[in-house]
Amino acid sequence: MRNWRATSAAIAVVSALALATACSSENEDDGGNGGTSGGSGSSESAAAELSGTIAGAGASSQDAAQQAWMAGFQAANPDATITYDPSGSGAGREQFIAGGATAFAGSDAYLDEEELTAANERCGGEVVELPVYVSPIAVIFNLPGVDSLNLSPETIAGIFNQQITSWDDEAIAADNPDADLPDTAITPVNRADDSGTTENFTDYLAAVAPDAWPHEVSDVWPVDGGEAAQGTSGVVQAVTSGEGTIGYADASQAGDLGTVHVGVGDQFTEYSPEAAAAVLEVSQRAEGRGEHDFAYDLARDTTEAGTYPIVLVSYGLACASYDDAATADLVKGYFNYIISPEGQQAAAETAGSAPLSDALRQQFQAAVDAIGSAA
Repeated sequence: MRNWRATSAAIAVVSALALATACSSENEDDGGNGGTSGGSGSSESAAAELSGTIAGAGASSQDAAQQAWMAGFQAANPDATITYDPSGSGAGREQFIAGGATAFAGSDAYLDEEELTAANERCGGEVVELPVYVSPIAVIFNLPGVDSLNLSPETIAGIFNQQITSWDDEAIAADNPDADLPDTAITPVNRADDSGTTENFTDYLAAVAPDAWPHEVSDVWPVDGGEAAQGTSGVVQAVTSGEGTIGYADASQAGDLGTVHVGVGDQFTEYSPEAAAAVLEVSQRAEGRGEHDFAYDLARDTTEAGTYPIVLVSYGLACASYDDAATADLVKGYFNYIISPEGQQAAAETAGSAPLSDALRQQFQAAVDAIGSAA
């Protein structure tokens, strides 16, 4: 299995992309493609003239991507400063709703009804909510001599619910007739900490295999026993260190571990950026929200070929209207960069995320273009 997370070369890639964007923006209109100026048809000053400071906070899952976005945006706008505190999704939403110094936020879950009402009040109008970071969650395992396995949703749920306890179980063997499966005991590894990754993984299990996974969706692991580890790195280390182990982790961290091809319809799908991003294409926007609110109810149980439904989708939150024009310009410019091909590629190179498709980017562009100021 390939590991498509960049190494130290990522910083150079981000810088090169950012400088290329800066140079091209001097002579070209951004045409609504996410340039760091105001957006489609904007009459604002060129990107290099943006200045000032804005702060964001929220999901730690976005931290590496935010670092790449900040580096690229600030290289093109040397008089601008963006900060991001990876304090967690809940804290980010709370700080954004409270207003004050936090101009934007990152969240691994879209705003619930109560939060949405409060956020609209903070913004004095509509919230802009965009799924800016999409990351496949890999099911990783350590079984010497086995690099990949096909597993149905029911089998995955049975393993993590500790009902399937041996690697040569007939449910595993049925979908892997050519694999040399030992009678080694299965040791599931889960996150010990409250985790957006856990919440997304349990959401998948509950949606696709409710009979085999009779647990509520939660960011806290609901099954006793097995092995618990702190953070993504802890899960990866635990799986790496123990023969017969299986866990779930951000796919960019899978390294050389074995990975699962997940049953989708009558096929088995390997994780990839393209397959992860495709889930948004087959999902529906949540109902009862504003024009610029692109919250999605993910189609975890899709049967669409080529989709990988175990994903973490993390949102960027902003206001459509700010009291301060300079803040609005910076937020608009920054979000333009985030959703741009350059910004999405920078995140992919640095954080292993799945770049947005052109079709989705075009939909989101109107929401970014709407960011402005009442001043």
